[in-house]
Amino acid sequence: MTRHPPTIDDESLIAALRLAAGHDPVPAHVSDAARAVFGLRLPGAATARPVATPAPSGVRSSEETRLLRFAAAELTVELEVTSLDGLVDLAGQVSPCPEAGTLVEIRTLHLTQSRELSPTGQFAVTGLPPGWFSVVCHRPEHAPVATSWTRIRP
Repeated sequence: MTRHPPTIDDESLIAALRLAAGHDPVPAHVSDAARAVFGLRLPGAATARPVATPAPSGVRSSEETRLLRFAAAELTVELEVTSLDGLVDLAGQVSPCPEAGTLVEIRTLHLTQSRELSPTGQFAVTGLPPGWFSVVCHRPEHAPVATSWTRIRP
């Protein structure tokens, strides 16, 4: 039995050659998105990574509320995420409680909300669009600590 190489149409071959040669232009929307994301980076910031959050005992499960916890070497950010009417509300706490003058930024791809922490390290923001977000803690005399980007769906 004689084997024949698979057939490929001319357009597919030309497209494959362009990709291999690096001559296929990157679509404009991809370049624009890459520039926008690059602008969101925080040089020198420590990253607080997600950690497992045990389900609270004695509390009914609610599909509208999510509990998230992020930890860095020196602090923890806990978030309660609630979706209502297509928007997202965040209530959070930074611990151990940072010193006075500490601010948090709740960043999305399109907007940033800043809040000063309460004396107990708590903050809240309402009416965020669903999608990707990150919380950044700015403490006086310290490098910022940013949570990893997390996607919230309504």
